[in-house]
Amino acid sequence: MKLSVVATLYFSSSFLSDFCRRISAAAQDVVGDAYEIILVNDGSPDDSLQRALELQRMDKHIEIVDLSRNFGHHAAIIAGLSHARGERVFLIDSDLEEQPEWLSLFYQTMEEKNVDVVFGKQQERIASPLSNLYGRTFWSTLNLMSSVRIPHSPMTCRLMTRRYVEALLTVGDRVLFLAGTFAWAGYSQTAIPLTKTPRVGAQKSNYNVRRKIMQVADSISSFSVAPLTLIFFSGLTIWVGSLLYGLFLLVAKLLHPEMVVSGFTSVMLSLWFLGGTVILFLGVLGLYVGKVFQEVKRRPLYIVRQTYSGVRHERQS
Repeated sequence: MKLSVVATLYFSSSFLSDFCRRISAAAQDVVGDAYEIILVNDGSPDDSLQRALELQRMDKHIEIVDLSRNFGHHAAIIAGLSHARGERVFLIDSDLEEQPEWLSLFYQTMEEKNVDVVFGKQQERIASPLSNLYGRTFWSTLNLMSSVRIPHSPMTCRLMTRRYVEALLTVGDRVLFLAGTFAWAGYSQTAIPLTKTPRVGAQKSNYNVRRKIMQVADSISSFSVAPLTLIFFSGLTIWVGSLLYGLFLLVAKLLHPEMVVSGFTSVMLSLWFLGGTVILFLGVLGLYVGKVFQEVKRRPLYIVRQTYSGVRHERQS
C-alpha cells in the first residue's frame, strides 16, 4: 500500500460523492492502484455513513471507520491515521474547500525536498474580515506563549511519511490540539501557500463562536504554561505593590495625618479589582486542573463501533 487518504465525515453527505471521485482520480495519477481511502464517520447526524457505504460498493479502495458517537474532528483524524496502512498518508477535509487535486503537488514537493511532511498553509483566508483578524491574533498570541513554533493558519491537508505518522500516534494526549501536535512532533516539514475554495451551498462551518473559544482555551493550555507564569508575576507585583502602598500610608499617617482620607469609593474599587483578579486567576488555574483531570482518567480518545472493508463488515470490540 503506497498511499492512504484519510478524511473525516460530519455533515458530509452532499459533497461525499464528488470528493471520492476526485480524490480517487488524484490518487490513481500518483500511485496507480496502490491506495486506500479511509473515511471516518465522526457520528455524523446526516446520512454520511449510508452514502459512504453506497460508494464503497462501487469502489474497493474505500475503507470506512464508524465511530460510536461524535468525538470531535481531531479525535476522528487520529482514528483515521491509526487505520492507515500506506507508506505515505494524505490527510484532507472532505468538504472540498481543500482540493483533492493538490495531492500531486504535495507528492512532487515531498520528493523534491525530501521532507517528512508537506502541509497546506492558507495564503489568503476566505472568511470574514472579523474572522481573519481573530485568526491572525490567535496564531500570533499562541506562538508568543508557546515553546513550539506553530505555523500560522495551517490547513488540515498534509502529506506525511509513515515514520512521521507512527511518531504522531505515540502522543497520548486526551485533549488534542492537532496543529500544535503536528508541529511538536518535529521531523522535516515544509509548507505550501494555498487558497481554500469557498464551501458550495448554504451549509456553514460547524465551528461556532463557542467552539472557537474552547479551541483557544485548549490550544493555549495544551502548549503553553505562560498563563501560569503570568499569574505568578501578577500576584507578586500586586503583593509587592500592596506592601509599598501600605508603607506609604503608614509614613503619610505619621507625618501628615490630615492627608490620609478613608473613602468608600476607594475601598470598593480595591475590593472589586482584587476580587476580579483572584477570580480570573482561579479560572486560568481551573483550565489547567481540568486538563489534568481529563488526562489522568485515561479514557480512549475515540471508540470505533464498526469498520467496513470492501464487502466485509468487521465488528470491533
